[in-house]
Amino acid sequence: MAAPIDSRQLRAFVILARTGSFTQTARELHLSQPAISHSIKALEEEMRCRLLDRVGKSVSLTEAGEQFLTHAKKILAEKLS
Repeated sequence: MAAPIDSRQLRAFVILARTGSFTQTARELHLSQPAISHSIKALEEEMRCRLLDRVGKSVSLTEAGEQFLTHAKKILAEKLS
């Protein structure tokens, strides 16, 4: 059984969607790039779908990723309020 999605995964996903870069996301979160890659991979496994298209060093959201981004932002906003 996979671990439940946590707010750190959601934050990493939202920042990655904005920056399009695992490296930049890692810098913003003060984590290593492999930590971000692992977190996003675990998130995709938990969601049972691909959320990102990886092309070289950049990423873009899949259709599922676009839909999930909307929900992730709402969840994070509710957590902060």
